[in-house]
Amino acid sequence: MRLDGTEESDNVEDRRGDTGSSGSFGGGGGGFSFGGGGGGKLGIGTILVLLLIGWVTGINPMLLIGGAEMVTGSGGSGNTAYQQQASQTTTSPASAGKPSDEVGVFVSEILKVNEDVWSRVLPEQTKIPFVKPHLVLFSGTTRSGCGSADSATGPFYCPDDQKVYLDTSFFDEMRTRFGGGGKFADAYVVSHEVGHHIENLLGILAKVDAQRDRSDQTQANALSVRIELMADCLGGVWAFHAKDQIKLEESDIAEALRTASAIGDDRLQQQARGRVVPDSFTHGTSDQRQRWFTQGWRSGSINQCNTFQATQL
Repeated sequence: MRLDGTEESDNVEDRRGDTGSSGSFGGGGGGFSFGGGGGGKLGIGTILVLLLIGWVTGINPMLLIGGAEMVTGSGGSGNTAYQQQASQTTTSPASAGKPSDEVGVFVSEILKVNEDVWSRVLPEQTKIPFVKPHLVLFSGTTRSGCGSADSATGPFYCPDDQKVYLDTSFFDEMRTRFGGGGKFADAYVVSHEVGHHIENLLGILAKVDAQRDRSDQTQANALSVRIELMADCLGGVWAFHAKDQIKLEESDIAEALRTASAIGDDRLQQQARGRVVPDSFTHGTSDQRQRWFTQGWRSGSINQCNTFQATQL
């Protein structure tokens, strides 16, 4: 993958201040999740209790934490998240202007390629106009239209303000803890979150949130899996239409597939607890995540990403 001469997006807001913690590709720290959002902040004692309950019951602890935050806070998006370890806890000040560090510029360029692709593909394939999302870079904690977020939340999309939130130290976590990562894998992460924005423009997120209100936890988890796999597929659609612009090679796609495998629910649960609880899946298995990204990559078609019509994921 090469981004030679790629413009940067004008829709990136850098809230990282002068911490310098996310200035290059490499190093450690950060948190990890796809999707998600936040509400009110919980005390560490409450979080530890919820983590223990999740361990015993097999329920994803982030579901419990997210639900408790929604009760105590100001509300949130319908997206669900995994939680991993957070290494930063300070609130990030907002800074003006475009990011100037290596990883910030990279994210801004990838967002611009997403804007270029979806401004053409979405109306061509669906007759729905594309509205550009904004992307917020933060370090530590920040506020979103869906409530508070910190580095443990990882990348997520908030439909209430149509913004993607990203603590870029998460990219390092991909490399050091999960065996994924790489520049195109990082681009895939950004494009997955933009995929949630496309779902929002298609009206899917609102419908799923309404259905979740009438569902039990297992059913809500199953809905979340379909949302996340569709975003994986839309990331593949983006890659199909961006391949000439960013000069994609087969090794780049292999990198994305390796990362998709590294973050499957089954693999993460096996690593964390030594057992797998399918009813608690919220993002899909390693095989499913690879398969749906590949479906988007090979077809280039939004219609091929409709996980809600698929009888088998």
